Amino acid sequence: MALKQVILIRQDLKLPKGKACAQVAHASVDAVLKTPPEVIKKWRSEGMAKIALKVKDEKELIKFFQIAKDEGLPVSLITDAGKTVVAPGTKTCAGIGPGDEEDIDKITGGLSLL
Repeated sequence: MALKQVILIRQDLKLPKGKACAQVAHASVDAVLKTPPEVIKKWRSEGMAKIALKVKDEKELIKFFQIAKDEGLPVSLITDAGKTVVAPGTKTCAGIGPGDEEDIDKITGGLSLL
């Protein structure tokens, strides 16, 4: 079983590149912190695959987040503090995994790469 992590990024917010990168990093790290240590160890040994994917809006972001959560995958939903670009409480990104690549692809396989 190969492992990977995906990060879902809302496209309707049109975040500047630096802000988007920071939000993606938050989602990645937070999801990893919710992952069992033995999975993290294996994922690290495989090169820590991470894929950035587009979602159109908050509704779609939450939909995929909830499906992954219901499937038992490590997940993280990032809500921005609102100090720079977006309003406080804006949901910007979601991290899914690291987890089994096939399990994640069943959920997010239809999304486009960032």
